[in-house]
Amino acid sequence: MDVTLLGTGDPAGLPRPDCPCAACALARGDGARAATSLLVDGALLFDLTPGAAFAAARAGHSLTGVRQVLLSHPHEGPAVEVPAGLPQPGRVPDGRELALLTGHRVRAVAMDAPGTGYAVTGPDGRRLLYLPPGGAPAGLEEPADRCDLVLADLVGRPDALARLRAVGAVGPATDVVAVHVGHDAPPGRELERRLAAAGARAVPDGATLAVGDGGEAPGVPRRTLVLGGARSGKSVEAERRLESSPDVLYVATGGSRGGDTEWAARVSAHRERRPGSWRTTETCDLVPLLAEDGPPLLVDCLSLWLTDVMDAVGAWDDAQWADGGERALRERVRELTAAVRATGRTVVAVSNEVGSGIVPATASGRRYRDELGRLNAAFAGECEQVLLVVAGQALVLRG
Repeated sequence: MDVTLLGTGDPAGLPRPDCPCAACALARGDGARAATSLLVDGALLFDLTPGAAFAAARAGHSLTGVRQVLLSHPHEGPAVEVPAGLPQPGRVPDGRELALLTGHRVRAVAMDAPGTGYAVTGPDGRRLLYLPPGGAPAGLEEPADRCDLVLADLVGRPDALARLRAVGAVGPATDVVAVHVGHDAPPGRELERRLAAAGARAVPDGATLAVGDGGEAPGVPRRTLVLGGARSGKSVEAERRLESSPDVLYVATGGSRGGDTEWAARVSAHRERRPGSWRTTETCDLVPLLAEDGPPLLVDCLSLWLTDVMDAVGAWDDAQWADGGERALRERVRELTAAVRATGRTVVAVSNEVGSGIVPATASGRRYRDELGRLNAAFAGECEQVLLVVAGQALVLRG
């Protein structure tokens, strides 16, 4: 079963006419995306859009063999003219299945937003799932049939991928491709980087995909360190890297700090950002967690872990530091980095980058700055990917 993407953009396309945003400014030439429309084996068309016949011709196909046209979402704006010879577009009721003479079977999948998802089984037994913009499957049951190809709004609804993974509909061999890409997507290569973190990819308009060939999605790094300054966006970046995972353990190393209202507001903001399916534990005892099997870990952050360890070994006092405190701290860092090296879990850790600013006025402040620099370097040495976030933009240092 082959799928040709006649368009991969959101319903308004990319760039949007007269829109001055950065994403639209960069989406020119080969980067432009028409509204998403799929042609399956030349016989089944999903979402009839303006210019579909010309898009098919550019991709080396014709719409003359199309036997069924199905809509996945409400189409706003002027009615689209149906090219001569094409059947009138329709929609399959949720849960119902449509069998085509061509051997394709199409089942309508209920969504949690307006629209219909479609699960297609080809004559060769391969399966694809196409989801509408802004929607995620509703009422999924485990175990689900494994999909060979998923086409979904991964920018607007990354949780859709998490839901599919939770029930087994998406596995390691599933090719996951982003469609309905609009001007809310990050511009340029940033889109590719974000999708890669979720084990997904984007393709240009006109691409033809062979369902079941495995695709070319990059492997997801198992250990990632995200560095950045205060309010740089490093925690958001770290959370984004795991938002398509169905189960995540969020490790908060800062504790609740009872009575500190400013800290409580920070903690609340973090919790509201995280998916409801994630679990949270407040601890600085990271080594046992790294040694256990389990879901991905998001550690936020190593800076507070270091503060806790320096408290424990008396590193703030010069005499205690000289009388075994330094040795004890070095040993704790070695234990942590060894655990990171040996872990079988997916780990995303956050840490502050503090060595580029004003030199602290106190000896203890300078000690903390130096030890955090050493910790970051040691931890980064065990990671497949290291990112530095500056002004909300992630720079790849490794991986």
